[in-house]
Amino acid sequence: MSKTINEKLATIQTKFKSKKSRFNSFGKYNFRSAEDILEATKPYLLELGVSVVISERMIATNIDFPIMESKATISDGENAIHATAIVGVDLAQKGMQMPQKFGSCSSYGKKYALGNLFLIDDTQDSDASNTHGSGKAAVKKPVLAGEALTKAKAAIKAGKFTVADIEKKYEITPAVLKTL
Repeated sequence: MSKTINEKLATIQTKFKSKKSRFNSFGKYNFRSAEDILEATKPYLLELGVSVVISERMIATNIDFPIMESKATISDGENAIHATAIVGVDLAQKGMQMPQKFGSCSSYGKKYALGNLFLIDDTQDSDASNTHGSGKAAVKKPVLAGEALTKAKAAIKAGKFTVADIEKKYEITPAVLKTL
């Protein structure tokens, strides 16, 4: 009896192993990349008769920073399961050319879409646990964008919240901060 796409994905999710083979010398931590995750899935592709692809698209460009959606898909040719990650492009990032800013966003999105698909727990990943020498674990906040940005502006205008209140809950880019 042939396995369903759900059973094939569950097989990969439970057997998946990908070492954190890369090192960030600035933050002093090991991490895995999207390429590492894809390499770790290759043994399962032929064995289970599946393929994995990643697609990307810009989903918002009419705000202060572009937002990219990365979608990881596993398919057996008949059925497919998707997982996505939404990432903002930080146009204010210093020291990077524009293609590098979009490339960095793309790499980050691919990694997290794959992590969502294969149930890779990011609490064990560098981006969730690195301290960049501060001694405290970083707390990930969602980026203020879209509907949340609209609501935040309305709440500030109505006097219900201050910009400082919003900054406690959301990551705010310099460009968005100017609009608040």
